[in-house]
Amino acid sequence: MTYATILLAHDFSAGGGKALERAAALAGTFGAQLHLLHIVEYLPPVDTSFGAVSPFEVDLTDQMIASARKRVHALAGEQGIVVEHCWVEVGSPKLEIIRIAREIGADLIVLGTHGRHGLGLLLGSTAASVVNHAPCDVLAVRLRDAD
Repeated sequence: MTYATILLAHDFSAGGGKALERAAALAGTFGAQLHLLHIVEYLPPVDTSFGAVSPFEVDLTDQMIASARKRVHALAGEQGIVVEHCWVEVGSPKLEIIRIAREIGADLIVLGTHGRHGLGLLLGSTAASVVNHAPCDVLAVRLRDAD
């Protein structure tokens, strides 16, 4: 089995670099295109009817998307990933990873997991859902918590 299109779902966690390294190594080994995806979880507008929460009316989601794009492009630049293979989406990580994998015809999804206990905790809810619903192979890279 060879992989032609690899999708890395990166959450910008401290351990996420390990998953990026693994995905880049696999892309190099197979001569695959590497796509980099980050999901910004939607933040609903705050109801200020019970008092002021912020002195400014700011759409935090737009700011988070802009910040995420900068970070994704910086990571992509370090790995030689073209901008056209960078994705920043808003929504549920579980759903967006699977949607983008289908859209780009991914052969492999790579994501990090903290591996605690039980299937849900072992993989984490996002990783477990992706494993169960992905249209392709999934590599869950074990991320160790900082000691």
